[in-house]
Amino acid sequence: QVQLVESGGGLVQAGGSLRLSCAASTHTFSSDVMGWFRQAPGKEREFVACISRSGTSPYYGESVKGRFTISRDNAKNVVYLQMNSLKPEDTAVYYCAGDISGNPLILRSGNPTYWGQGTQVTVSS
Repeated sequence: QVQLVESGGGLVQAGGSLRLSCAASTHTFSSDVMGWFRQAPGKEREFVACISRSGTSPYYGESVKGRFTISRDNAKNVVYLQMNSLKPEDTAVYYCAGDISGNPLILRSGNPTYWGQGTQVTVSS
């Protein structure tokens, strides 16, 4: 069973930065597409970003383009989300996810193969 462990969440002021990490315990990591979603209270889960197997092709949700950067280290089985210029509306639980198909479109659909437990990000105004 795949286990994803997110870390790096916390409380930050608007305009600040955070970097989330997601460590995966799967031998298929380098062939899986990996990504991040978030869910704010009372709202639906939202796609944030995903990255191709090789790490050369990132994809972003419209609300985070230009502010967030996704990356991965296949040697360490870790995916990162660098979040800059944070806004109060970025407050949410952030979830790491992966899909064994390797297809970003499948992950973006919101039904990836596996999920993490989530980490809270709170941005104060």
